[in-house]
Amino acid sequence: MVKFLTKVGNSEAIVIDKAILSILKITSDTPLEITTDGKNLVVSPVSDPKKAQEVRKAFQSVKKRFSGALKNLAA
Repeated sequence: MVKFLTKVGNSEAIVIDKAILSILKITSDTPLEITTDGKNLVVSPVSDPKKAQEVRKAFQSVKKRFSGALKNLAA
């Protein structure tokens, strides 16, 4: 499957097909870890529950602090 980046504010995004998300049991609430080997991106669900909770907490903090800026970027 070939994908292209989609412009979102000042950023770029990859849209993942619903069928793939379903196969991997990923929802919009699933924290994802993005890593690289310097050549490839690897997107994986966070498997450690403690780490997943830390990611959720950090996201909520960023969302609360920068909600206005994030809305402007998404526009």
